[in-house]
Amino acid sequence: MTIQRRRPFGQNYAFVVLAVVFLALLASAGMRATPGVLMLPLGRAFGWSRDDISSAAAVGILLYGLMGPFAAALMQRFGIKRVLLVALALMALAAASSALMTRPWHLLLTWGVLSGAGTGCVAVVLGATVVGRWFSAHRGLMMGLLTASTATGTLIFLPGLAAIAEYAGWQPVVLTIAAVCALLLPLVLWLMPERPADIGLTRYGAAPNEQADATASSGNLFALTLGTLHRASKHGVFWLLFATFFVCGFTTNGLIGTHFIALCGDHGIPEVRAAGVLAMMGVCDLIGTTASGWLTDRFDPRKLLFVYYGLRGLSLMYLPYSDFSLYSLSLFGVFYGLDWIATVPPTLRLTTEAFGERDAPVVFGWVVAGHQVGAATAAFMAGVLRVQLGSYLTPFVIAGATGVVAACLALRIRRHSEPVRLHVAGENA
Repeated sequence: MTIQRRRPFGQNYAFVVLAVVFLALLASAGMRATPGVLMLPLGRAFGWSRDDISSAAAVGILLYGLMGPFAAALMQRFGIKRVLLVALALMALAAASSALMTRPWHLLLTWGVLSGAGTGCVAVVLGATVVGRWFSAHRGLMMGLLTASTATGTLIFLPGLAAIAEYAGWQPVVLTIAAVCALLLPLVLWLMPERPADIGLTRYGAAPNEQADATASSGNLFALTLGTLHRASKHGVFWLLFATFFVCGFTTNGLIGTHFIALCGDHGIPEVRAAGVLAMMGVCDLIGTTASGWLTDRFDPRKLLFVYYGLRGLSLMYLPYSDFSLYSLSLFGVFYGLDWIATVPPTLRLTTEAFGERDAPVVFGWVVAGHQVGAATAAFMAGVLRVQLGSYLTPFVIAGATGVVAACLALRIRRHSEPVRLHVAGENA
């Protein structure tokens, strides 16, 4: 292996890589949250209905999830750096080209297909792959920090984008996202080595005799991805993880992320104020998800998931019956924000325990696909029910009930002392 020039900070350079990936995940989160900001402005500008806009958002969310396992395999085959650069370029192209849209299918193509494919490679699976490659110690905490970038993306982007949309229209919103994605390209190119060994390092916290991580896989990409799914699907633990993460997406990105601003609009709350509540959720989730990573290193992840899903379900049932005052929304924002995606670190730990470090990134990619299938389902369902019933009451009650079900399912996940072997001897990774 050719050793590149050494970087500063020694073993702590892993935190530089972590920071670069945090920024990329932050931008991806901002892009995924943008359809929620665009829903009302696009309706005013073009007369498009909410179910039309929700359908495009649902396609983007669905592709975002389905790309996850393939993105993990692509990173194993071609490298994290190359995949990340291509994904950021695709995200910038999707956002910039959408400034020219005039038809609903333009929205579907840019913020559905292209955005979904790009952000699907800059998602939770990216964080899981980077943490596994660069860290031996404190993995739960590091995964919590990277997962929290989703909340931080909401915190940074949503209030500003909502203000831009209110005072300057929707086109400056999409151009802002395009500029942010483009600016990250040189940062990734300059600061992100492929693996620790490329700069003469080992993983942070590694034992002195720990072997370097494996080289890129040479197997067929689709055989690796689909074969791993086929073998993992034979085990009940996979379906429990998939089902609970389906509910996670159903109750976060799909419902709150896509429809919260529109829900507040139904109660006479301006877009900027509603986006401010989402930003407050982002602040709380930055704290909650990081704390969840710390807790995951120390406590039974199944019990953590039981608490997270149960409280989330109850809070969603509460919201449509509240008076939407500043006090009520603030209470919901703090309570719900602490729990927004705190489910990720314990779910990743259970996946790694069940399937081992070798297969966990691809298996977790399929579990994340379940998250986004749930999110897409909620985004579409809530839009349709809002048009048909005239309110968001029913979607929120349904989502709350799924949270309670997921809490019960989490306790049924069996922990594994030895991981399940998904590959036979001699098979290419």
